[in-house]
Amino acid sequence: MKNFLLEKIINEKLSTNQYKDNVPNGLQIEGRPIIKKIITGVTACQALLDQALNYNASAIIVHHGYFWKNESKYIHDMKRKRLKTILSNDINLYSWHLPLDMHPEIGNNAQIAKKLNICTQGNILPYVFWGYMKDTIKGYELAQKIEKKFKKSPIHLYENAPHDINRIAWCSGKGQGFLKDAYKLGVDAFLTGEISEETMHISQELGIHFFALGHHATERDGIIALGQWLKNKYCLDVTFIDIHNPA
Repeated sequence: MKNFLLEKIINEKLSTNQYKDNVPNGLQIEGRPIIKKIITGVTACQALLDQALNYNASAIIVHHGYFWKNESKYIHDMKRKRLKTILSNDINLYSWHLPLDMHPEIGNNAQIAKKLNICTQGNILPYVFWGYMKDTIKGYELAQKIEKKFKKSPIHLYENAPHDINRIAWCSGKGQGFLKDAYKLGVDAFLTGEISEETMHISQELGIHFFALGHHATERDGIIALGQWLKNKYCLDVTFIDIHNPA
C-alpha cells in the first residue's frame, strides 16, 4: 500500500478532521512510498524504533508521536537519535492521538468500556465518557476485574465511597483532572490512567471510587484495535510491539 493512501484511509476511519489536537495526526514523517510491514505501539520511543528495524518495518503507527505543541523545536540528544533512526532507514511514522482516544468502535475509551462491560451512555466532557456497569459491582470486585482484564493492578481509592458501583465515568490517559466533573454527574466511580497528589484528597472528600491504571495501560488497546482493523480490512502485515511502561 502507498504511504499517503494509508494515511488517507486511517484519517477517514478515525474522522481525524473533527478534532483540534495539540499534536499533528497522520503521517508525521514521510518514508519509503510503498508500505509492506507495519509496526504499531503506544509511543514512538527509541525502543520501539529499534524493534521496527529488527522487523524491517516500512511504517510505524503510534498513539504518541512527535511535534507536540509545547515541545522544544531544537533537535538535540534523544530527539536527534530518534529522528535519525527514522530518516536514515526511510521509515514512515504515523501518529493518531485524540482521534484514537475518541473513536466509538476502536478507540481507547471504547476498548475500556468493552473490557469492563460498561454500557456507554455518552460524554460528561468531550474526552470523558460515562455509563452503567452491566451488573452492579462492589469496589473491590471492580478492582479485581480491572487487574484481570488489563493484566495490571490499579491504584484504587475508595475511602468514603459507596460499596456498590453502578454509574461509572472514565477517560484514558491523563484524566485525573476530570474527577470533580465526574462527581457532579453523580457517578460512583471514575477510572483513568494517571493519578496526582491531590487526587486522593478529592476522592476521599467527595466520596467517589477512583481507579488509576497507568497512562500506557489505558491506551494500549486502541492502537491494537486499529492494527487489527488494518489486517482484517486491507490484509496488511501489522505487528503490535508492547514496550513495557508501568506509568
